[in-house]
Amino acid sequence: MSDQIQPLILKHYGISPWEINVITSILDKRFKTEDEEIENTYENKFVSHLEISFPYSFNEEFFKWFDFREWDRLKGVFKEMKRRRGNGKAIKIELNFAGEPDISFMIQSDQSQWFKMEVEK
Repeated sequence: MSDQIQPLILKHYGISPWEINVITSILDKRFKTEDEEIENTYENKFVSHLEISFPYSFNEEFFKWFDFREWDRLKGVFKEMKRRRGNGKAIKIELNFAGEPDISFMIQSDQSQWFKMEVEK
């Protein structure tokens, strides 16, 4: 991991300012967060969309550097976002990691229990 603070891109719609503030407060400890509000291109399928593009590879070294506790806090925010929207309101979260291979995770469920399980995986 680089000693220099790397930019991290965060794109979103339908996410409250409070939620963005909590997410960026976690990410700003390790990254220079650049957030961009985007338009809803999914029509009525998702009430909220969050896309985070990490500038590092998805591996154990990343999680040691980022800190597992901070990662758990981030997952907790995702679960709280879903809880606040309730069942039947789908939220889409994309986590993209740079490097070889390029890895992306998508969490998109309208049912709270399935969403929580997807976040944990």
